[in-house]
Amino acid sequence: MKAVLLFPGQGAQKIGMGHDLYTANPTARELMDQADDALGFSLTKVMFEGPEEELTRTCYCQPALFLHGLVIYRLLCEQVSIEPVAAAGLSLGEFTAHAAVGTFSMQEGLRLVQKRGAFMEEACHASPGAMAALIGGSDEAARTLAAECGVDVANYNCPGQVVISGTEEGVNQVVANAKAAGFKLAKKLNVAGAYHSRLMKTAQQKLIPELDSVQITMPTAPVYCNCAARPVQNEQDIRETLGAQVCSSVRWADSMQVLVDKGQRLFIEMGPGRTLAGMMARICKEATVISIEDAATLLQAVQQLHSM
Repeated sequence: MKAVLLFPGQGAQKIGMGHDLYTANPTARELMDQADDALGFSLTKVMFEGPEEELTRTCYCQPALFLHGLVIYRLLCEQVSIEPVAAAGLSLGEFTAHAAVGTFSMQEGLRLVQKRGAFMEEACHASPGAMAALIGGSDEAARTLAAECGVDVANYNCPGQVVISGTEEGVNQVVANAKAAGFKLAKKLNVAGAYHSRLMKTAQQKLIPELDSVQITMPTAPVYCNCAARPVQNEQDIRETLGAQVCSSVRWADSMQVLVDKGQRLFIEMGPGRTLAGMMARICKEATVISIEDAATLLQAVQQLHSM
């Protein structure tokens, strides 16, 4: 079964993620126990029990989503013959996409994303910031407004949905001026800091040496990078694009449009919620996105894929 693999980013996490898979499936249990051993602490306890403020912390949230996505993909592959034609992930999910198609091992990926999360958390404390969603306007209007207020465009999620990121003052200014700039709605997001903005520069600088030290091989399917909306080209390109995306805009809509233009219509979203499916509905109504987050939706996905 040919499909594009999709993995969500920070914000998708929820308490209890992966617990039913862990209790019911020996493969899931083995992978999650290996993750706890590799990290040197019980990530699964935070995933299963919280509390919410702990799971929301960037240093826990990012490895939790990474692990959850990979476990779902491994369980799916045990029941359906999946041939990935491409893989992509929103922000943190780009690391999960790489691990799914063999760029680096689960253990290496866990180590990377745990450090990425810790570095970003440090940057949030050192340079407090905010983010806001702009709904119902153009990308060009978002870029203009962001530049006027001294902030950055963090995400081009789908037509009519852009996220901006930067200082608290700058983001407040964007929200205040959004309607005059042609947006239907501007809403500040409940996040710890200004992700995908210039305020993450220190995190980027710390992550780059970590990426340089990781053993990387070319993935078995094209991985679309957030920062350029194209497949990565070689090992050095992988390191550079994963480093760049900490501060650069996430060009999700462009990435998905390229895949749609290539004729791809079947996508599998692996992680909590249906955020990526919702975005795809705004990008290509003809695309099918199968979303898997727990044992029940895994069973439904297997049945749906077998019937295709």
